[in-house]
Amino acid sequence: MQNRQPHSSRRSFFAGAATVGAAAAAVATLPPVVPAASDDLAAEPARPVPENGGGYHLSAHVKHYYKTTQI
Repeated sequence: MQNRQPHSSRRSFFAGAATVGAAAAAVATLPPVVPAASDDLAAEPARPVPENGGGYHLSAHVKHYYKTTQI
């Protein structure tokens, strides 16, 4: 007489499906994430466009980028 055990692949499939369903339900009930406003990257007034091209200026965004590239 042989002992017949259910296929482990079927058991794994249903366990995985239950895990995915639980994760989807948890994500659906989470509140939305709102990004916080940063004082460093505050909106600066718009500058007029230069007539001869160019237009580079050292803004808060550029300063923040330079800080992130320092080692």
